[in-house]
Amino acid sequence: MSDWKIRRAPTIQTELEVPGDKSISHRSVMLAAMSNGPCVIKGFLPSEDCLSTVSAMRALGVKIEQADETTLIVHGVRRAFTKPKGDIDCGNSGTTMRLMAGILAGQPFRSRLVGDASLSKRPMKRVIEPLTRMGAKITAEGKDGRPPLVIEGGKLKPIQYVSPVASAQVKSAVLLAGMFAKGKTSVTEPTQSRDHTERMLEYFLVRPQKQGLTVSVFGEQTPESREFMVPGDISSAAFWLVAAAAQPHSRLLVKNVGLNDTRTGVLAVLIRMGAAIREVIENPQAEPVGVIDIQGARLRGTEIRGAEIANVIDEIPILAVAAALAHGKTIIADANELRVKETDRLAAIAMNLRAMGAQVAETEDGLEIIGGTPLKGARLDSFGDHRIAMAFAIAGLFAEGETTITGTACVNTSYPGFYDTLEKIIRQPPGEQTHVVTSLPTH
Repeated sequence: MSDWKIRRAPTIQTELEVPGDKSISHRSVMLAAMSNGPCVIKGFLPSEDCLSTVSAMRALGVKIEQADETTLIVHGVRRAFTKPKGDIDCGNSGTTMRLMAGILAGQPFRSRLVGDASLSKRPMKRVIEPLTRMGAKITAEGKDGRPPLVIEGGKLKPIQYVSPVASAQVKSAVLLAGMFAKGKTSVTEPTQSRDHTERMLEYFLVRPQKQGLTVSVFGEQTPESREFMVPGDISSAAFWLVAAAAQPHSRLLVKNVGLNDTRTGVLAVLIRMGAAIREVIENPQAEPVGVIDIQGARLRGTEIRGAEIANVIDEIPILAVAAALAHGKTIIADANELRVKETDRLAAIAMNLRAMGAQVAETEDGLEIIGGTPLKGARLDSFGDHRIAMAFAIAGLFAEGETTITGTACVNTSYPGFYDTLEKIIRQPPGEQTHVVTSLPTH
C-alpha cells in the first residue's frame, strides 16, 4: 500500500513486540561475516536496509542462509573477503555504505559502493577522511563527497581519530577498519553515540578498550563465531510509546525490546513530558533486553538539546509529534544532523505539523513547537523517509478527520509490518486489551 489512511484511534490497552533492531541487525551480519565460522543470528530484521547488508556480504563471497524470516546462518570468512564481480548496491542504507567502507578499506582489491537516489545525496566525507588517513584510497564520484564510493583497499595503519561529530556510523567504520590494521586504532567522540559496535565486538570476543569517550581496538583479530540474538528495536517501539504516552488512561507493554542506555533517551524525554514509564531488564547479554511499561498522561513541553540529541536522533520525528500533542512549548536544538538524513527531517517535520494545524517554527538546528492545538487530518508527504511516514501516521491517530500519508513504501526499509500493527490498534475495541505481534514478510 503506497498511501495510508488513518483516523482517530481508541485508548490504547495493548501489549506488543517490535521487529529486530535495525542497527544491531546490520552489525551482527558484518561481524559474523568477519568471524572464524558459522554464526546463527536470531531476531534479524528482514527490512530492505538490513537485506542490503546481507546482499553486500554475499557479493563479497560470504555464504548466508535464511533458515526462516528472522534467522540467518552466516558463514564467517576470517576477515578475508572475495573481490566482488560488480558494484555493491547499498540501496537506501547509509549504515551499510558507511560501515562497509570501513571493512572494504582493509581489503586488497578495488570495490565500488552505490546506492539509490536518496542515499546518493547523503554525505560520506565523515568516513572518507579517517579511512584515508588509515591508508585507504577512496574516491567519491558524487558532488561534495557523496556516493558512489570507489575504494582501493589495502594495508592500513592504526590511527587515533578525534571525530568532530558524535556518530555511531563514523565510529563503527573506523573501528571495523582498525580490525585490519596492525596496532591500536582509537576513536574519540565529542559525546557518547550508540555503542552497539563496541558491545558486539566484546560479544564476539574481540576486546575493545573503553576510556571515557574513547574506544580502541587492536587489529588483526578475528571475531569468534557465536550465536547471536537481535533484540526488538526501541526506535521502532518509540512510535507506539508516543501513541500511548500522549493519550491519558492508555497502557502499553512492549516486550523483548533492547534497553541499551545509549538508545533509551526517548524514555527519559517522555518521562520529563509526564508519561509514567517503567523499564525492566530481563536478559542482559551482549545487549540488555527487557520490557517497557508505559501509561499515558497529559504531556507537557520540554527541551531536547545538547548531548541528549545523539541518544534520540532517530526519535526526533516522533518526539516532535509528542510535542505537538503536549501542552506548552518544546524546543529541539543542536539537531543539525537531521538535515542530512533520508530527507531534511527538520523541514519535513515542520511542513507536516503545520499542515495538521500545529504551531511550529523551524530554526537552523531544530524546531520550536507550541503544543496543545487540536490536530486536524491532512494529506501528508513522507518525503521518502520511513521515520517521517511512521511519525505522522501516529499523529493521525490524534487528529480530527482522516489523515493520508503518501509514499509509504519507504517504511519497508526499517519496519515492514508497521501498518499491520497500526490497523490492529485502530480496530481494537474500546476497553479491550489485545496482544499484537508484528508479522514480517518472508524474503
